[in-house]
Amino acid sequence: MGHSQLLFSSPGISRLILIGNQIKEGVFSPKVYHRPLECSLHHQGFQVWSKPLLLALSPRCLFKSGIPKIPILSYEDNLVSSVVLHECIGFHVGEMLVEDVELENEGDIGHHRREFRRRLRFKRMPNLIQTEIRIVPETDGDNLNGVCIGGDVGFVPDLKVLVHPYLAPMVAGLALISEHVEGRIQNGFRPKGLCLGVGGGALLTFLTTQLHFEVLGVECDREVLRVARNHFGLEDSEFIHVVVGDAFEFMKLFACHEKLPGLSSFADCKVNDFCGHLGENGVNDKFDVVMVDLDSSDVRNGTSSPPLEFVRKHVLLAAKFVLSEFGILVINVIPPTKSFYDNLLSHFHDVFHELYKIDVGNGENFVLVATVSPLVFSIGDSGNSFLMLLKSVIPEAYINSIMKV
Repeated sequence: MGHSQLLFSSPGISRLILIGNQIKEGVFSPKVYHRPLECSLHHQGFQVWSKPLLLALSPRCLFKSGIPKIPILSYEDNLVSSVVLHECIGFHVGEMLVEDVELENEGDIGHHRREFRRRLRFKRMPNLIQTEIRIVPETDGDNLNGVCIGGDVGFVPDLKVLVHPYLAPMVAGLALISEHVEGRIQNGFRPKGLCLGVGGGALLTFLTTQLHFEVLGVECDREVLRVARNHFGLEDSEFIHVVVGDAFEFMKLFACHEKLPGLSSFADCKVNDFCGHLGENGVNDKFDVVMVDLDSSDVRNGTSSPPLEFVRKHVLLAAKFVLSEFGILVINVIPPTKSFYDNLLSHFHDVFHELYKIDVGNGENFVLVATVSPLVFSIGDSGNSFLMLLKSVIPEAYINSIMKV
């Protein structure tokens, strides 16, 4: 899995040779993985004993100037064990799987801390984790003795914290409009968010339960929503609404106040009903934030976000139109090239008033925040209960790192 993604993201590769541990038959199901105590692939002698094999498998053209030097990439992570919980096929996203994993994290004093997660991955981009949430064992107390992935103890979602690397930075963007959100709350209104791309629903659930938003999510694949509901804790709620459809078309049609055909949600609500329940006038009908978490569906583009279809002026104008006067557009960005990044910034500057950037800190993602109106932003939370709440549920470092582009 992931071979095509790796090749397309590295066009200079002429031949890819994969070396890994053979899955052992026996006690555990083939869908359960446990990291071996010792791995010969990580020994210092690996490059020595593997060299004859790699040379034998190399293209003949590499030997024109003598014996070539074969570059070796070693993939290591903190995965301790994993088990596949569910596999299915979506109409739009294709094959997908849900897995529980145990990760090895460094504790405060150098000790390893056990961490359990649930992940959603698509086969078309298997190296990209679509959704990741924390899970906790169904046991009494904090004793983890006897708890293991694939064992007899079950796990349940813990949705009070965001563990997917870029979701907390996306939520941090709300600090820019904290005074506006605080004003809506003081006037008795719930702030409103539109999430383009639902996945496992971690962002929707967090915005609703931790920050008291009312959220509309748009997801193209009904099977993904079924998985989110069955495995990731996305529940029916008075304040969570889900529409099945194309995110871009929905946003454009929503902006034009047109009726959408073929809508579905957990509550079977129609967009007209939802619009009426958002507010009684045109201003209140709009969203305080639009959050975009969409990646390219074309494996030839490698891992990139947002899709090229989003970086169009008419799409950005539609996003701006559905936002309130002090609304913001928050988007997860993985630029495949510098030209993609420059083009993205240019389009955003053409449509929106101000542009801010939040570094995720993983060397891959960053978050862009575009504003409809000029903002006066202060990280001080004196008298702002929403900003105080925001700082209590996400790392404050992300808020402090917000910088204007």
